[in-house]
Amino acid sequence: MTQLYGVIGDPIAHSLSPLIHNGWMRDNGIDATYAAMQVPDGELESALDTLTRQGARGLNITLPHKHTALDLAEETGDLARRIGAANTLIRTDSGGWRAENTDAPGFIHTLDKANIDVAGKNVLLLGAGGSARALAFVLTDMRAKLTISNRTISRAEAIAADLLTKPEICSLDEGMARLPTAELVINTLSLGHSGQALDLPPGHGRTFYDISYGAAANKTLAGAASQDWQTMDGLGMLVAQAAFAFEYWFGLVPDMEEAERKCRAAVEATS
Repeated sequence: MTQLYGVIGDPIAHSLSPLIHNGWMRDNGIDATYAAMQVPDGELESALDTLTRQGARGLNITLPHKHTALDLAEETGDLARRIGAANTLIRTDSGGWRAENTDAPGFIHTLDKANIDVAGKNVLLLGAGGSARALAFVLTDMRAKLTISNRTISRAEAIAADLLTKPEICSLDEGMARLPTAELVINTLSLGHSGQALDLPPGHGRTFYDISYGAAANKTLAGAASQDWQTMDGLGMLVAQAAFAFEYWFGLVPDMEEAERKCRAAVEATS
C-alpha cells in the first residue's frame, strides 16, 4: 500500500519539497507519495486528525505552523523542544506524532560543506522570525559572537531570552552599521520579496548567506557578490533539512547533491 507523506503550510504551492522527496522515494524504491498540502493558520490540528485517519506516516511543517506542530505532538525531540519549533513530524507506534527540528542540522550541514567555522567569529543575523530562532540556537551552540538585528527589538530579545549564551541585540539600523565588522552575515528577512537590497560594504574574505533562494534572494546576493562577498543561498539548507527528515522516516540518507542540482534547475526555469 502506497504510504502518504507531505508538507503542510500556507502558502505552499511554491514548495520544492515534493520535487525533492518524490525523487528520493523513486531513487530508493519506496512505495510512497509526497504532496504539498495548504492548511490555513489555526487549522493544523484538524488537518493532522484527518491525515492520521488517512494513515500518513510523515510530514514536513512550514510557516505558519512550526510552533503549533510542536504543541500538538505526542513526543518531542530535544532540539525541537529547545528551539520551540518543529518542521518534521514522524508517526509513532502509538498512532500519534513525534516532533523534530531538522532546520538546525540542515543549516549546520551547509556551514560544514562551505568550510565555515563560526567559533569566535562576528556573525550578524538579520531578522528574528522562526527561521532566525533556529539559526540563533545553532550559532550560539557553535560559539559564534552573535548579534541579532531586527526592526522590532523585542522579537530579537525574545529569542535571546531562551539562549544559554546571550547574543547582542540591536535595531536593524544599528545592524547595518555593524556590517563592516561582520565576518558572516545571515539574512532571514524577506527583502527580496519587496525588491530591496542591502547596502553592503566591501566584503573580501567574508560571507553573505541569504536563507531564501531564487527570485527572493537574487537581488541581495547579486549586491553582495558585487562587493566581493562570498555568497550562499538557502537551497542547500532546504535540501539538507529535507534529507534529515527523510532519514527520520526511512532510515536512509538520500543523495543531497543531485537533489540540489534538480532544485536549482527548477528555480532557474521559473526565474
